[in-house]
Amino acid sequence: MRGGRPGRPVVAVAAGVLVIAALFLIDASAPALFAAPLPTRAQDGLTLAISVLIESLPFVALGVLLSIVVQVWVPPGVIERWMPRRAWARRAVLSLLGMIVPVCECGNVPFARGLLIRGFTVPETLTFLIAAPIVNPIVILTTHQAFGSSDGILIARLLGGYAIANLIGWLYSRHPNPDALLTDRFRETCELVEGERGGRGRRSLAQFVVELRAVMPALIIGSALAGAVQVLIPRDALLAIGSNPALSIVAMMALAMVVAICSNVDSFFALSFASTFTPGSIVAFLLVGPLVDVKMLALMRTTFTTRTLAGLVVIVVLSAFAIGTVVNLVA
Repeated sequence: MRGGRPGRPVVAVAAGVLVIAALFLIDASAPALFAAPLPTRAQDGLTLAISVLIESLPFVALGVLLSIVVQVWVPPGVIERWMPRRAWARRAVLSLLGMIVPVCECGNVPFARGLLIRGFTVPETLTFLIAAPIVNPIVILTTHQAFGSSDGILIARLLGGYAIANLIGWLYSRHPNPDALLTDRFRETCELVEGERGGRGRRSLAQFVVELRAVMPALIIGSALAGAVQVLIPRDALLAIGSNPALSIVAMMALAMVVAICSNVDSFFALSFASTFTPGSIVAFLLVGPLVDVKMLALMRTTFTTRTLAGLVVIVVLSAFAIGTVVNLVA
């Protein structure tokens, strides 16, 4: 164990203290910025954090179980036998894997970790991880239920998510050392799993414990961040620019990153903004939220380096802005 790890709880406590201090500072210096008093906003933030955690937990558990199935119970070569040999074709197929593994983005992270441990490359796994929260039947059905075929929102979300995923897979396939995109801690987890001996039941239990220990702290931190930003950022400031074609896209992308709603239900949340925001901004919200919200980034940080995540955020945000702009022009 490395010497820096015991300091992580201290960092977490320090971050919490800073957030609380920031709340009081903002409340004291700009009391008119928020309509509700600080205690009410803090309670709302706590309620949201708990709701995000409760909503995400079943999908995380499902993702861990699916990850164990892939790693322990599926014989070597079964999945790989059905994969095309060309790298771009493999990524294209993995982009559609979410159609048969329809879990929320929270569950996709442990499942993607299982693919990495099994031997899939980092670009291939990233392609699945980015596409799966959007290219899956549950999200398609809920998006259609919310928006139907109006303004091309459903088609733009589906094709946009698929395109962004394959763009990310291609860009990171050009990296000279893709394994450098992974954290040292995840590489140690791979070695631990590979060294595990015993029957499938014992290996499954060991892997379940390893994955939960890795993912649960990140999920709790991500949920807490999602609640905190609701207290720190006045939503009225975002809604005030909803009618501007460009600024509305920026506002909805910012909102998507902080509210951290599961991709299975985020369409109904976005529907409440459809009367005041442009169609392109709604599409940008539906693309950015499942891919790089604060909860998803916290979960992905268990596997990928901060630099990798920064690159993902830039690619997703720029791509979503471009797609949203096109939708505004043609809608």
